[in-house]
Amino acid sequence: MPVETFPQSRLIQFLRDELAIPTTAIALALRQPEQSNNLPMVLWQYGLITLEQLDQIFDWMETA
Repeated sequence: MPVETFPQSRLIQFLRDELAIPTTAIALALRQPEQSNNLPMVLWQYGLITLEQLDQIFDWMETA
C-alpha cells in the first residue's frame, strides 16, 4: 500500500506498540513540514529510527 494512503493512526500505533518508538519522537516528526504523509522517512531522516526499523515499518505497511 502506498505511504500516501496508509491510515496514519494505525501507523502511529504500530510505531509505539511494536517498535517502541517514543511518543515524543513521533510528535517531533509529525511537526515537520516535510512530513506530509511520509512519517517513516521523516523519522529516519531525523535519526529517530534506524534503517532496520524503517525496513520493518515498510514491511508492515505492505502487509497491514
